[in-house]
Amino acid sequence: MSPTITRIESVEFSYPLEDVGTDESGFNIVYDPDSTMERKLFGLRIHTDEGVTGEYVGGNSPGAAQINMFADYLIGKNPLAREKHWSEIKRALRKYDRMGMGPVDIALWDFAGKYHDAPIHELLGTYRTEFPAYASTFHGDENGGLDSPEAFADFAEECLDRGFEGFKIHGWGGSDVSRNIDREVANVHAVGERVGDEMDLMLDPACEYETFGDALTVGKACDEQDFFWYEDPFRDAGISQHAHRNLSEKLDTSILQTEHVRGLEPHADFVAGNATDFLRADPEYDGGITGAMKIARVAEGFGTDVEYHAPGPAQRHCLAATRNANYYELALVHPDARNPIPPVYASGYSDSIDAVDDEGRLRVPEGPGLGVEYDWEYIEANATGSRHVYE
Repeated sequence: MSPTITRIESVEFSYPLEDVGTDESGFNIVYDPDSTMERKLFGLRIHTDEGVTGEYVGGNSPGAAQINMFADYLIGKNPLAREKHWSEIKRALRKYDRMGMGPVDIALWDFAGKYHDAPIHELLGTYRTEFPAYASTFHGDENGGLDSPEAFADFAEECLDRGFEGFKIHGWGGSDVSRNIDREVANVHAVGERVGDEMDLMLDPACEYETFGDALTVGKACDEQDFFWYEDPFRDAGISQHAHRNLSEKLDTSILQTEHVRGLEPHADFVAGNATDFLRADPEYDGGITGAMKIARVAEGFGTDVEYHAPGPAQRHCLAATRNANYYELALVHPDARNPIPPVYASGYSDSIDAVDDEGRLRVPEGPGLGVEYDWEYIEANATGSRHVYE
């Protein structure tokens, strides 16, 4: 007899981020001493008649709303039929961005690992069990943290001393980012001159630059400092193949795109159209572990690399099963504030800046499924009241 899904629970909870606020636009997370920001995530549990539960904590409100559209379909189904469910749900959500697929697919993989008593990376096919991480910073601030090119260079040097082999800059944003372009250029040079001979350097403006000209200006500074990649520079929102192919043709620095296009086919189109040099994938954003691994295989077929977005146990398992990937993104880090990671791990799992070893490396969890134990008491104690149960 095949196992059967009997019940799905989704609960929203909040947790505080201390010394964290937003920049003047109200969107980018920045260091803000004596401030506290509340962040909301979702805890998801998929129960089965085997007494084995698939779990995942993450997601966002739009994704949770989409789960409400397809969760009933899963009740009574075999939780091991992930590929079938992935295909059916993808079609059902064809009018939307399909962000709801990711958390559910990850929870189904967690179930499968527990059911087979194996970590997910073994089910995928293990390539490695440890990997280098790069330090991915908070955005620049005006509050005495990462508030100058010198501050970024100092922090890059600190991360080098911690063992990190790579360092990614998130610069300044705001309502008039064009006034910051000279500072962005100075930042590239300051960090490059300080640690560029010893670290791979990346720049991710997070689609802040207002014009193609600004993106080109900063990109030429990246060329001068031999940056490893240049990611999502301007306000096309990271989705225009034509624009990034045009930018790539004018720069030597490799372009990394596709964090903001969803799913397999747009990723394949980006690389086929010579609009990016690296592909970006995220198991939460791109249809779960199933979707992220499809993107990784497409990248492999094109002879290029995939870089997984953000930290987390699902990302670690994907990376452990991927040959053509360079780094694990340890984000977001800052010299004076903790990563905005929820305190939901009861098993010792950590994505804090001090989680890397002396060589800047991290390991994949080796327990069954995701290999982490979630603190459901904390999640329930901090629940917001938004809860959905499907059975």
